[in-house]
Amino acid sequence: MAVAVILVLLAVGSVLFHLFSPWWWTPIASNWSYIDNTLIITFWITGVVFVAVVVFMAYCVLRFRHRPGNRAAYEPENRRLEWWLAIVTAVGVVAMLTPGLFVWHQFVTVPKEATEVEVVGQQWLWSFRLPGANGKLGTSETRDVDPDNPLGLNKNDPNNLDDVIVEGGELHLPVGKPVKMLLRSIDVLHDFYVPEFRAKMDMVPGMVTYFWFTPTRTGTFEILCAELCGVGHPQMRGTVVVDSEQDYQAWLEQQQTFAQLLESGKAVAAK
Repeated sequence: MAVAVILVLLAVGSVLFHLFSPWWWTPIASNWSYIDNTLIITFWITGVVFVAVVVFMAYCVLRFRHRPGNRAAYEPENRRLEWWLAIVTAVGVVAMLTPGLFVWHQFVTVPKEATEVEVVGQQWLWSFRLPGANGKLGTSETRDVDPDNPLGLNKNDPNNLDDVIVEGGELHLPVGKPVKMLLRSIDVLHDFYVPEFRAKMDMVPGMVTYFWFTPTRTGTFEILCAELCGVGHPQMRGTVVVDSEQDYQAWLEQQQTFAQLLESGKAVAAK
């Protein structure tokens, strides 16, 4: 009886924890409400299965407890039960996976008006590159990375010269405008993750991955690395600030371009 009661309390406590968890009040800073909807669908499906299994276990503990003179009935297989379990499991898995296909399609279908912003991950630092006056990001190559060119930008590409470089600082984005995040790593696997944006993606050396989102409210949010990348992984954190258009332009004017970075490197070398 005690085991059965504990199992029932476990099921009830799990449901209450989910309903009253602070997760429900996490501030949303992006347009990915359907990611939350997909999570809720998954929680309901897995939650119903969890409660059903635990309650069934409590029933079995109570119903089939030891009694003097009782003997267990040996039934090695039950085709009908096996078919029901297979069908119900398949339906549950399909119900969880199907919404994800639609979400993924929207996740990688970038609006034409989205501004490209590059995020570069390296042990254990976040750097960023934004397009300059021409609105285009130049090309880059990991083999070109050196102390004077930490992001490995192509010095012969004129589109690179006015690109804004933010090395190890804050990334600022304007509110209400779609942004395509180009993700690149110059050493090992990283993962760019801002929990409030409901968006994350692996950063694979030699590849450029991406996703897009639209910040829908101003604020300051923490950037995390969600892929184990070495001993400094827990300290690989950054900050993204969503500004009003006026504040964003004021911040942008204070940032260093790639041309200015090259000039400062030449000046240091000359000394």
